[in-house]
Amino acid sequence: MKHIAVLLLLISCSTLVSAQKWGGGVDEEPVHFGFNFQYLSSEYKVLKKADWRNPYYDRGLNDNITDSLNAVYGRSSPGFGIGFVVNYRLGSRFDVRMTPSLVFNDRLLNYVYKEPAVNNTNFSSLQQRVQATVVDLPVGIKLKSDKVGNFRAYVLGGLKYSVDITPGKKTNDEDKAPINKLLKNQRSYLSYEAGIGFDIYFEYFKMSPELKLSYSMNDVLKHEDHPYANPIDRLTLRHFTFSLYFE
Repeated sequence: MKHIAVLLLLISCSTLVSAQKWGGGVDEEPVHFGFNFQYLSSEYKVLKKADWRNPYYDRGLNDNITDSLNAVYGRSSPGFGIGFVVNYRLGSRFDVRMTPSLVFNDRLLNYVYKEPAVNNTNFSSLQQRVQATVVDLPVGIKLKSDKVGNFRAYVLGGLKYSVDITPGKKTNDEDKAPINKLLKNQRSYLSYEAGIGFDIYFEYFKMSPELKLSYSMNDVLKHEDHPYANPIDRLTLRHFTFSLYFE
């Protein structure tokens, strides 16, 4: 009977240790790695010039080629991304995380003109679509709660440097008339971001659903002389991102 009791005690201790190490023990590692999948929604925030309503005057044609503007506004647009995780453990509550990602996302800006349109342009509204393939390089601090069973909550904040790697031929409009020009963004920009997430521990890994909001700190518009860039004084970009991390 004594031997059976000792055996049961050893099994219980072994089970307890195993339970404590769920997640593969990644939280105890000084550095660990992982990967992520992202779904995101992007939206422009537009700061317009004082004379933004004015028609666009084409010097070559000596005429207005658009009517006066009624509105310029951004619309939300979905995208997706994939990336990696490099996590540095600072202590039981704090981590430093780098999550480089490749993101595919179109950005939308709508222009609404007064009717009727002038100079045979035959439109009262149109949409500019900016195609973007972006390398995101975020660095953030993760603040973790106590672990309860196989669950832990966290908040994070940090900065993100983004570089657009879209081929230049997609935005080459040098030979086009002003009315057919494309809206363009700066190649690189910096954003600040904050989020909340949950670490869910499985036997050999942990999965972390996360919600994050980011805002560009600088103007992302490439300022050019055409009807779509001229009304805008400053263009910033907001991202709402849902991610699943596996570590």
